[in-house]
Amino acid sequence: MTALLENAMTDAGIVPNRFLFRFELPLRRFKKPPKLEGDPEAWGDRHRLPRLCLLDDEEPFGDVYAGWNDTGLFIGCVVSDKRDPPRCNPAEFRKSDHLRIMTDMRDARQVRRATRYCQEFFFMPTGGGARGKDPTAASVEIPRAQDDAPFVGPGRIPIASVVDRHGYRLTAHLPRDVLVGFDPGQSSRIGFFYMLEDMEHGHQSLTVDDDLNWWMDPSTWPTAVLEE
Repeated sequence: MTALLENAMTDAGIVPNRFLFRFELPLRRFKKPPKLEGDPEAWGDRHRLPRLCLLDDEEPFGDVYAGWNDTGLFIGCVVSDKRDPPRCNPAEFRKSDHLRIMTDMRDARQVRRATRYCQEFFFMPTGGGARGKDPTAASVEIPRAQDDAPFVGPGRIPIASVVDRHGYRLTAHLPRDVLVGFDPGQSSRIGFFYMLEDMEHGHQSLTVDDDLNWWMDPSTWPTAVLEE
């Protein structure tokens, strides 16, 4: 932790306020699986993740939603105040409008390299289908992982989106059979992180930014508690 803090101070010049806390976030249980209609706001505020970026005086441009039940995790986001339609290319997702989610089903907070229980997923409001107009989601390999989780292709992640002239909304389901080690009865605490990236607005993260290597270091991810 000391070395990570020193690197952050050297590379970024300042440590984000959020890095100084070990957050535990509640993920609320859905009594029954919600409909995937591209409207996470219909899930209610209890499933909206806190806007922790405000702790660093960063104004959010979107909201991210999450919840769970025995069938897996449910993810959603709303991005507003866009001037142009979303630009989405799954082959170059890092240069596209998208939401990324990192999960660790064992919440190994002291591990600096991903294990097989760690996964990264991206979600896009467009870019899929034969004409690139459909929403799409898939997993990607985590760099320097100790052991890679199996690849999850677009066809295995149900997703829906609504795109209008102001932005987009999307909802998706990560089924339990794509989440390595998902077992709420035995492991109700998981590592969880999001990064929302936008070609107009920049990026918005749950806690840390790129300087702290969140895309490959599970120790930077907060803990999400799967609450009843």
